[in-house]
Amino acid sequence: MFPMAGNVHDQAVRYRLLLSPEARDAIEATFADYARMMDMLDEIAAAKGIGANLVALHGHAYEPIRKATRLPSRLVTLGLRDRAAYRAASNPRLPLDDRLVNVRDASNLSLGTVLGRFTIPFEVTGYAAGWPHATQAQLVRTTDGDFEIAFGVTASHAHRSPRKDNVMLAEHAPAPDTLLSRAGRLIAGIAYGAIEKAEDNNKVALVKQAIREIEQAEREQRDSLAAARAEEYRLNARRAEIERETTVLSEQIRLAITENRDDLARAGIARQMDLEAQFEVLSKAIDENAERIDAVLTSLRAILSSLQDAEMRLAELERSEALAMQPKAGGRKSEDAGLAKAARASRAIARATGVPESIPSSPDIDDLSKLKRDKDIAERLARLKSQN
Repeated sequence: MFPMAGNVHDQAVRYRLLLSPEARDAIEATFADYARMMDMLDEIAAAKGIGANLVALHGHAYEPIRKATRLPSRLVTLGLRDRAAYRAASNPRLPLDDRLVNVRDASNLSLGTVLGRFTIPFEVTGYAAGWPHATQAQLVRTTDGDFEIAFGVTASHAHRSPRKDNVMLAEHAPAPDTLLSRAGRLIAGIAYGAIEKAEDNNKVALVKQAIREIEQAEREQRDSLAAARAEEYRLNARRAEIERETTVLSEQIRLAITENRDDLARAGIARQMDLEAQFEVLSKAIDENAERIDAVLTSLRAILSSLQDAEMRLAELERSEALAMQPKAGGRKSEDAGLAKAARASRAIARATGVPESIPSSPDIDDLSKLKRDKDIAERLARLKSQN
């Protein structure tokens, strides 16, 4: 879909967005919330004395920003790393990755904003030299007030734009059987109209079979939720470890600078940068897992609702058949069905417990060359020394 962020890009392919009034308002609102986020980051960094410590900044600023703005979680994570580049930019722009923007076909893309996701037509305006950004794409406000999205590409792939790659994927990839689509089929299967139109005369058996399928789907979704909750615990535990180690490192680096031990300060900064790279990957995984939990919960709520409907339908059918067979005896109240409905309606979603093993450190998270890495270490050391 996109070139990976670690690749070296020397060109940008530019897509001019053809915006509806609603999409333009959503983008304007996103830019406004992003500017608010940057102001908050400056305020929090100054108040806490954090400086360039990304992990500490995330710990202090992430939740306040999520509460004060409507920004998608992924844009907040990207923005934490973008603060210095944002302040240095000559025109407003937002960092994007494949979670926030996807090219859907030859003329449309999907963009996440503070007001939801929009499908937006575009036209390719050409290529520009250079790609200085760390992210895969940038949403830019042009000088004439329009908006463009630029994607980083390499010269060797200049004729294979993200648009063409995504068209190929869209044409050949099978549609996934999502949790919600399966829940939708189950709900449709026990709808009153579907039961009435069924050719099988034994409608009670039909509904009972539907109930069995719904109960199986419920069990599967509860298992999925338990796995996602366990992953959430594991990811958050590892992130907390990184936050603690980074805090200790910051104090050690300050002490080394005070003692004029630049060699030790450089080693500490190098380790700090490794932790920040791991932290970025962890933050993205946490965001993705949170979306997975939301999807499972939505599906589970729909399945439980459809189960209640199916049980009500079953009770009505059984009562109807009983009345038809014994018209003088009167219908019996389906107390068992009512109890079952109440019991299912009050089920609490199970949460997984336990302490899983932590994520091992990855040696290839940061693809910076040694020269670039040494330069970054030296620059950060100089900044820290200037603050003392």
